[in-house]
Amino acid sequence: MKIKETQKSWQNGTAKSITFIVTKDCQLACKYCYLVGKNTKERMSWSVAKQAIDYILDNEQDFKEDSVVFDFIGGEPFLEIDLIDKICDYIKTELYKRNHPWFNSYRFLFSTNGINYHEDKIQKFIEKNHSHLSIGITIDGTRTKHDLNRIWKRNGEERGSYDDVIKNIPLWLKQFPNSGTKVTISSDDIPYIKESVLHLYSLGIHEVNINCVFENVWKDGDDKKFEQQLIELADEIIDNDLYKDNVCSFFTEHMGKPLDCVYDNQNWCGAGRMLAVDAKGNFYPCTRFAQYSLRDKKAVIIGNIYEGINKNRLRPFLALDRCTQSSQECIDCEVASGCAWCQGENYDAADTPTIYQRATAICKMHKARVRANNYYWNKLYRKLELLQNKEINE
Repeated sequence: MKIKETQKSWQNGTAKSITFIVTKDCQLACKYCYLVGKNTKERMSWSVAKQAIDYILDNEQDFKEDSVVFDFIGGEPFLEIDLIDKICDYIKTELYKRNHPWFNSYRFLFSTNGINYHEDKIQKFIEKNHSHLSIGITIDGTRTKHDLNRIWKRNGEERGSYDDVIKNIPLWLKQFPNSGTKVTISSDDIPYIKESVLHLYSLGIHEVNINCVFENVWKDGDDKKFEQQLIELADEIIDNDLYKDNVCSFFTEHMGKPLDCVYDNQNWCGAGRMLAVDAKGNFYPCTRFAQYSLRDKKAVIIGNIYEGINKNRLRPFLALDRCTQSSQECIDCEVASGCAWCQGENYDAADTPTIYQRATAICKMHKARVRANNYYWNKLYRKLELLQNKEINE
C-alpha cells in the first residue's frame, strides 16, 4: 500500500550550507517573524558578496563537504534579484575555473514570500538556473490563516497578502512540481491547522512542512487545542486516503521515543556547521545569531570576509550536542525523539549569554504532537492491515 514519504533534503543534509543575507528589507511584516530588526537600509553590495565567495573558495581546506547549498535570505531575497543573479553567475564561473569539488554538486536555495515571483527578472533567473534551484513559496494555508500573520503594513494599516501570493502558486508548481511549502504555527493559528493543511493539498501542494515557533508565545490550553486539531487532521487524511499522495511533517513515524545520550546525542541544529554572511561582511554560525534576529542578546560574530573565520569563536558550536545543552528532564524525557530546538532561540532566551542552555517553551506542544502522531500511525496501520486482509480473502 502506497504511503507518500517526505522528500529527503538535497544530499540528505550532508552538504555545506552557506547563507547570504542579501537584504533586511521585506514587503511584509509577518507577526511571527523572528527577524526583529528588518529594515530597508542594509543591502549586500557586490563587493562584499564577491569577497565572501573568494574567501570560501580560496580556503577549500576549511570547507571539506562534497556538496554545497548556497542559501539566499532576507527579508525577502528576490528583492535583490540583480545581485543574486550576479552572485550565482560568479559562483558557477569560479567553481568551473578552479575545478572545484563543488562544481556540479551545488544548489541555490530560496524561501520566498512569493509576491514578486512572476516578475520577468526572477523568471529569467529561474530559467537559467533551474537544474540547480530549490525554491519554496511560503503560504500559510487558507486565506484566514495566511492573512492572520502574513500582512502588508503601511502607514499603520494592515492588509493580508494571500491574494498576492496565491496568484503565483500555479506557476511555481508548474516549475517545481515536487516542492513543499513551509507553514508556521503560533498560538493564534491553532484553530486553523486542519483546514489549512487540507487547503494546501487542494492547491496541488503535496508536501506541507509545518512547525511551531520556538519562541515563548504559547498560552494555557494551547497544547490541548493543538492536539485536537492534529487528530481531526489525521482523520481527514486517513479516511479520505490523502496519505497516498500527500504528506504533512507533523506526522512522522519515528518520533516520540526515548533517546540515549551515548547513541543519540547529535545536535538537532546545524549552527556552527553552517555559515552566514551579512551585508557588512560579517560571518555568523547561523543567521539566527545576526543582530537583526535577536531580541535581547548581542550578535555572535565568528569572523569576517577580511580576516577570515575565527576558529576559537566557532569551536563552542562544534562541541554542542543534545546532552551538553539539555536539562536532565529533557535528557530523561520518554518522548524526546523529534523534539526540535533552534540554537539561536536557545541563546536569545537564555538568562546568560550562553549557547548551552536549551529553551523549552515548545515542550508541551511537542508532547501534544507526539500524542496526535501516535493516534495517526495507529489508525493508519489498522486501516492498511484491514485492507491487506481484505485483499488476501478476496
